[in-house]
Amino acid sequence: MSSQEAVHNERIKLTANYLNGTAIAILAIGGFAPVVSYATNTRSDPVEIIATVSVGCLITSSFLHYIVRRSLGRMR
Repeated sequence: MSSQEAVHNERIKLTANYLNGTAIAILAIGGFAPVVSYATNTRSDPVEIIATVSVGCLITSSFLHYIVRRSLGRMR
């Protein structure tokens, strides 16, 4: 493996790691936190709004994770 290929692979891994971390944060903050907050009665928003936000964050997180998996396939 040449040094250019190694640099290319490391850049892909760094970007994938960043996006995967972002996906995890979106899932934790937007997906789980509102549900836990609602379950512990610290939030008074309607359940429909909480469910919509949670599902939206789950979908966004899943999409980012999918992008990460596809980008790792470009490694040389």
